[in-house]
Amino acid sequence: MFIPKYTITNKILRDVGRIDAAREVIINAPLVPAWEAKFRKEAMERTVHHGTHLEGNPLELEEVRDVLEGQEVVARDRDVLEIINYRNVLKFIDEIQAQIGSSGNYNFTLETILEMHRLTTEKILPAQSGGQFRTRQVVVKNTKTGQISYSPPPAVEVPYLVEDLVSWINSDEAKQTHPVIKAGIIHYELARIHPFTDGNGRVARAVATLVMFLDNYDIRKFFSFEEYFDENPMQYYLTLQAVSNQLVLDTHERDLTPWLEYFTEGVSIELNRVKEKVQRISVDARIKDKLGEQVMLNERQMMIMEYIHRHKGLSNKDFRKIFPDYSDDTVLRELKFLRQKGLVKKSGGTKKAIYVLK
Repeated sequence: MFIPKYTITNKILRDVGRIDAAREVIINAPLVPAWEAKFRKEAMERTVHHGTHLEGNPLELEEVRDVLEGQEVVARDRDVLEIINYRNVLKFIDEIQAQIGSSGNYNFTLETILEMHRLTTEKILPAQSGGQFRTRQVVVKNTKTGQISYSPPPAVEVPYLVEDLVSWINSDEAKQTHPVIKAGIIHYELARIHPFTDGNGRVARAVATLVMFLDNYDIRKFFSFEEYFDENPMQYYLTLQAVSNQLVLDTHERDLTPWLEYFTEGVSIELNRVKEKVQRISVDARIKDKLGEQVMLNERQMMIMEYIHRHKGLSNKDFRKIFPDYSDDTVLRELKFLRQKGLVKKSGGTKKAIYVLK
């Protein structure tokens, strides 16, 4: 049976502590529904973009957004399909969450992984290859030098290795493992086994995400750890390969500690980015305390509040920075509403007015 070997180092402990602290802030931050929806949408877009870009998809974030909104972009069919498919994988994760509710009673199965792969490669691989383990040996090569950087296990071993991993996921040991560490272990092991001919990285990251969500670590679906990996893809792949290429007699003797240090650091950095953003614009909490009631600000009003909070003031010349597509009269109407609610005050004359938090 698969038993991961690793050490909980001081670095892992520190990063897990930061993760838990950021998680508490994020899940307890009082946000108006418009911002909650905006955060989730942006996190989904970043996950899809960076999760596919990490494996060579050339589409930029704005193009990914266009694809997800059903607009046409000038791109290869495969690149567009990868975007749509990964979005469908995230929808599949949402459906599983909805099925189990908050009970957490979900038995992770081999079929879950296979369905994720089918969705990932739909209309990209032949239909008979989607959701099926590879039947031949593959190697991972350096795209620049052509050198083989990693040789995964033989195809004949793949079903047994994945079954072993699934058994561990459902084991008591795994249930007692911190969700982020567990996700890191699963990500590594799937990447090591390399069970498919294509889409292994996306499936590994998606399964890791699902496992975190099943352990109530969805963190309001505001985060995308793929963005951290995509910032330095060479470090991501080298860290995985360094562990996989350890010279050991038994694959279970590989020490996952370096990978888990890297993985937990990435999740910590991403969640703290989200935490800081949430803290900057969760203005509705301060508004409620100030006015004694919940005020439903629209998106423009919240953007004004965020800008003033960040820059300590808003002048007329700043209107174009945050609202290039709106007239000055529209911005002034929003400012008038905020002033009437006692949230913003104006100082100075009309042309040199400065708006600050009251």
